[in-house]
Amino acid sequence: MNLLALDIGNTRLKWALYDQPRPGAEPMAQGAEFLENIEQLAEGPWASLPVPDRMIGCVVAGDAARRRAEEQMELWDVTPQWVVSSAAEAGLVNGYDHPTRLGADRWVAMIGARQRLLAAGPARPMVVVMVGTAVTVEAVDRSGRFLGGLILPGHGIMLRALESGTAGLHVPTGEVRTFPTNTSDALTSGGTYAIAGAVARMVRHLHEHDGETPVCVMTGGAGWKMAPFMGFECELSESLIFDGLLAMADLRFGAHAR
Repeated sequence: MNLLALDIGNTRLKWALYDQPRPGAEPMAQGAEFLENIEQLAEGPWASLPVPDRMIGCVVAGDAARRRAEEQMELWDVTPQWVVSSAAEAGLVNGYDHPTRLGADRWVAMIGARQRLLAAGPARPMVVVMVGTAVTVEAVDRSGRFLGGLILPGHGIMLRALESGTAGLHVPTGEVRTFPTNTSDALTSGGTYAIAGAVARMVRHLHEHDGETPVCVMTGGAGWKMAPFMGFECELSESLIFDGLLAMADLRFGAHAR
């Protein structure tokens, strides 16, 4: 049973085709397109793919981007199934005040991180960080309950906000320095350490809540830029969204669903 998985973020649509809807499956094909290039998928990278039997995806870019992706999938006879956050799924309990209002990408990433954690060893509390256009920092306790999370601007939004609100501040991206001595480095270092500080605060809160140092897992397009400056161990994973989608697809379409 071929499975097409989609992750439509604020900047790019990422996709992967698997031969089975199961955790740990390796993609037969994968790729990414900027949102403005979605219309190229059907006649481009998707044209030669094996026909998917099922499709599962999460979208945060809005209904227009979702509809554009669905139009590209019309070359196959497959019904899209889009993830909506729920009260509980795949071993994770949603502690949000209104569970369905939690961003689908946040929910799926936490499910993926939880699956990876349990596959490697015993349950532990975890902090799940996504670094993209926005940054999210989620706390999940040892039992698998999502306690709550933070949302803050990513590097690009921080810089644009400063440029628009500060006269004469138009400088190229700099480097992260311990003691920045130019404006470019000061801006880049400030944004990096702001994100690192938010993650460190959540790690501390979760440690106090569970009495155990949590695992920190980071994903997202800019995660590799952040990881060296965290100040504590934080595992970098590029596939949390797809790990979560595979776990959910296994329950909906795979052996667990039969």
